[in-house]
Amino acid sequence: MRGPAGTPAARRTRRRLAADAGLLLAAAAFALPLLWVVLSAVDPDAGLRVRVPDALTLDHFDAILTPEITFTPLLNSLVLCGGATALTVACAALAAYPLSRFRSRLNRPFLLTVLFATSLPITAIMVPVYALYVRVGLIDTVHGTVFFFAASQLPFAIWLMKNFMDGVPKELEEAAWADGASALQSLLRIVLPLMGPGVAVVTVFSFVMMWGNFFVPFMLLLTPDRMPASVSVNEFFGNRGMVAYGQLAAFSLVYSTPVVLLYVLISRRLGGGFALGGAVKG
Repeated sequence: MRGPAGTPAARRTRRRLAADAGLLLAAAAFALPLLWVVLSAVDPDAGLRVRVPDALTLDHFDAILTPEITFTPLLNSLVLCGGATALTVACAALAAYPLSRFRSRLNRPFLLTVLFATSLPITAIMVPVYALYVRVGLIDTVHGTVFFFAASQLPFAIWLMKNFMDGVPKELEEAAWADGASALQSLLRIVLPLMGPGVAVVTVFSFVMMWGNFFVPFMLLLTPDRMPASVSVNEFFGNRGMVAYGQLAAFSLVYSTPVVLLYVLISRRLGGGFALGGAVKG
């Protein structure tokens, strides 16, 4: 006769406790760097250790809140990432619509090609892209960097957008077509409004991936005044291993603010479902 420790309920409890402990360890691994950023930003003697500061100071924020260090790079990042995100979402919607709504023998090869393109590392293609940009005169231009940002995020954005678009019933569009609407009108007025969560996911994903990208603007932009914040963060790492930890932490908090605000603004769309509301009846 088995004791209480060998019962199925006891085994389930042990497995649940083990899973909870593993999740707590993973959460701590993510939380400690964030805690270091917050504490070091107000610590006058900030270092690599995570510790409660003996005194609080805002001197690190005073040092970085200047046009040269923070405001101009943040504005450059907003222009680059905002423009590239808008271009990515628009192109992804136009490319995903025929893949979702029209059947063709080329759909599957095209989707497999798109999926393959998502796995290509940017570093593997930057040398030919740099040479091409120099030849066509797009090097050190904001619009050229926006185009490459959009092109690099477009494959995965198309894949995501197509999967979300498949969830919108085609019967709604057929009713609009019967009333004389074109395919573009049905896409703009029916499909995209109903797949709001999908558009929000693609927008957030694309913006976040571009916002944290260091390598692309570092390679394609040459003028310091055009550099985004993801590149200017390198200024806090001095020569001979000297790092301004407090200013780096303060800049990291300011640098993360636009991403947090974007998520807060569209979090309702992320948590919602498709707003069909009984429009399709059996």
